[in-house]
Amino acid sequence: MAKIVVVGSFNLDLITYVERIPNIGETVTDGEFQTMPGGKGSNQAVAAARLGADVTFVACVGDDRFAQIGFDLWRDCGIRTNYVIQAKNTATGTALILVDAKGENLIAVAPGANRNLSITHVDAVSDVIANADIVMAQLEISLDVVEYAFNLARQHHTTTLLNPAPVRGDLDSLLLLADIVTPNEGESAMLKAKLTSPDQTIVTTLGAKGAKWRKGDERHTIPSFSVDVVDTVGGGDAFNGGLAVALAEGKSLDDAVRFANAVAALAVTKRGAASSMPQRAEVDTFLSQHNKS
Repeated sequence: MAKIVVVGSFNLDLITYVERIPNIGETVTDGEFQTMPGGKGSNQAVAAARLGADVTFVACVGDDRFAQIGFDLWRDCGIRTNYVIQAKNTATGTALILVDAKGENLIAVAPGANRNLSITHVDAVSDVIANADIVMAQLEISLDVVEYAFNLARQHHTTTLLNPAPVRGDLDSLLLLADIVTPNEGESAMLKAKLTSPDQTIVTTLGAKGAKWRKGDERHTIPSFSVDVVDTVGGGDAFNGGLAVALAEGKSLDDAVRFANAVAALAVTKRGAASSMPQRAEVDTFLSQHNKS
């Protein structure tokens, strides 16, 4: 079983589905509202757990009712929450999301308790990191915390995977600690000059076109799968969770990216972020069907 530690965020997603995204100052009516668990860290932890990995989540939530939604989700997925901290008198992170009829989205995040995750919290999980296959993180928490977690992982020869989203701040020292970096096309363009180490594996997601990877002089593009897109929220997180599990299980880069493409393809056929992450059996069946076609 793949052992994965996810250091990251949890947000409660407040989602409104509308025919189209409004312009600035415009109101679009007749939307449909839903509340769903999200946050890049939690989404990726859920994706990995549903794919069969042994997942430990390191995060900080508030002491409000939104936090309980997270704990209920993680318990149902079998995710270890020993290192999820509850900050007193603090709001759990929230994300305000608009999704249009084509599945495209617009997101604004209020980090809340995610800001409270500290180096001390990561120190407590050192032994788990030492025995993990992969430590993965994103950038919705303090950059210092991510950098500290990756330094710990390096000390224990544990592979590090960074999903550099959203790109912010000075990432030079952090990027040097990432064995695998998974930007989308926009993030890749912003980080291009910094992603030059021949030892790093860069996996760039290309949306409906699939994904490409490069390591040193070797480069491959792995096409995606044609599906009916309902909601792209969480698609990137599904990809990252799938990639981490596949690599931890020893798959080649080509096979790991194809597996991650399948996980993402299935996720975007459903509404929501965490709620859309597929089970392992769904992914295996999907890939089996496409291998025959």
